[in-house]
Amino acid sequence: MKIRYYILSILLLCANLLFADGIKFTASVSKTEVGTGEQFEITFSLNGNGDDFRPPNINDFQVLSGPNESTSMESINGNTTVSTSFSYVLMPVKEGEFTIGPATIIVNGKRLSTQPIKIKVVKGRPVPQNNTQQQNAPDNNVAEAATGDLSKLLFIRAVVDKNNVYDGQQLTVSYRLYTRVGIEQSQPEKLPDLNGFWSEDVKRPQHVQWNVETYKGQKYNVADIKQTILFPEHDGNLIIDPLSMIFIVRQPVASRDIMDQFFGSYRQVKYTAKSAPVTIHVKPLPQQGKPAGFAGAVGSFKIDAGIDKTEVKANDALNYKVKITGTGNIKLFKPLAVNFPPDFEKYDPKVTDTITEDLNGVSGSRIYNFLLIPRHQGDYIIDTLKFSYFNPNTGKYITLTTKPLHVKVDKGATESNVTSLPDAEKEDVKILSKDIRYIKTNNSGLTNAADMFFGSIGYWLLILAGPIACIAAFNYRNKVRKDNSDVVKVKSKRAGKLAAKHLAIAQQQLSAKNTKAFYEAIFKGLYGYLSDKLNILYANLDRETIVSALKARSVDEQLISRLLDTLDLCEMARYAPVNHISEQEVFDKAKGIINDIENKI
Repeated sequence: MKIRYYILSILLLCANLLFADGIKFTASVSKTEVGTGEQFEITFSLNGNGDDFRPPNINDFQVLSGPNESTSMESINGNTTVSTSFSYVLMPVKEGEFTIGPATIIVNGKRLSTQPIKIKVVKGRPVPQNNTQQQNAPDNNVAEAATGDLSKLLFIRAVVDKNNVYDGQQLTVSYRLYTRVGIEQSQPEKLPDLNGFWSEDVKRPQHVQWNVETYKGQKYNVADIKQTILFPEHDGNLIIDPLSMIFIVRQPVASRDIMDQFFGSYRQVKYTAKSAPVTIHVKPLPQQGKPAGFAGAVGSFKIDAGIDKTEVKANDALNYKVKITGTGNIKLFKPLAVNFPPDFEKYDPKVTDTITEDLNGVSGSRIYNFLLIPRHQGDYIIDTLKFSYFNPNTGKYITLTTKPLHVKVDKGATESNVTSLPDAEKEDVKILSKDIRYIKTNNSGLTNAADMFFGSIGYWLLILAGPIACIAAFNYRNKVRKDNSDVVKVKSKRAGKLAAKHLAIAQQQLSAKNTKAFYEAIFKGLYGYLSDKLNILYANLDRETIVSALKARSVDEQLISRLLDTLDLCEMARYAPVNHISEQEVFDKAKGIINDIENKI
């Protein structure tokens, strides 16, 4: 038997030496013109052995099968040839002319590429509506793996940086994939709900970064497939839900055939991996030493405040800026309570966030810009601003204080609109075109009393119009109060407006070709709409709650199924590109779902 292996190795070595210069890597298709919904096959062939095969981008087509790899060896008159091929079964979903780019492979240290292939797609039969399931579903010929066969070769761990935290303290969870087998395909089965947490996903590179890690004495290829920053919303024991994924893996099988033993014999196996739930122990914030103005900030911060000018004229604007910088729950800050002089007209602040989300947590800054308009001359002091937060590293509350700011307000330039009182009053009285006017001494504009409006028909009609308008306003006010007292009804009415706002944002992101932001806006729009329409807290929304609430309102199964498919599609778009359906179709589908629910409820 050993002699046969030696002979086979020598034959393969000779073949590589003799035909190294004649190795070709080509691409071919079963047809160059196909109709929508019609299948065709593309094959990448190599007359030799190669490594690191990289397929082209085939996002314009639906992948029904592949990559299907095959290797053959032929010996004629002492000449031995080896060939390898990789094939895909594709189906076009839209008309047009498309180009399938080159595939690459490494042969004898040199990377070879195929030539691009142009495919013309004409109108054919309609593409099935359930193409998402067809694309993601594994081949019927794929075997189901026993749990024990792959549980130690392929699994997912939920790794947290800390499991004992305070209420509002940030922590990170990484869903980490460990594998010792080849993975052909993967797709999420069940994403974690993360109830009880406010979550923020860490932005990750488009391509998964693999590294080697030793776990329980075994070496694995390891990659982080999802990383999330969590902020507990209340104390107690909170559960981080499992992440479940479906994999198609290449599992080696035993074979008595010498060729299979040499090249390796594999079968495709379907396997579901699921991480174990993780319990986070959340401690309540201590009551001892809690400042009166504490508003829930947890982390480590510093504060700075300033104004853009220290001397202005009355009725001129100035900006008061507060900048809070640090690490923690910045996005959950409540509005600042700033005490301005009563003679200052204040507008709601413009809030600007500069935030970074990474494995160290959420860090950055939030800037509050207040527009102020002093109305009177004088010297004023903007009081100190106190900002309190809880530092989980020290377990203590910390109060930061800004410096008081002095503002000098000079007399305004609009003399015609200002009437001065005696010096003893020490203040100008501003006239807004109606408060105080000069006494007119001429007789211009005088009319005869007989020609006056007083006593005319129009005068009496105008007198009657007052009480009628008061009665109508009173009835309207009572109706508005009655409608607003029904919180459920108010939230249900505004659900459509909230959804329209998110859909408008999604339309903007679609025009800007920002795919991730588009799907996020669609997802938030649907969830926000369902929260208000069904009167369910946003944090309590999940698939089961949505389905039961819609069924209770006699919404048909088909509409519910469309809604769930769209939500799953938006979630999947965070981790992998979605190619079987266009963003415009997703937008129209979401808009249609909202309209249909509005008609049903």
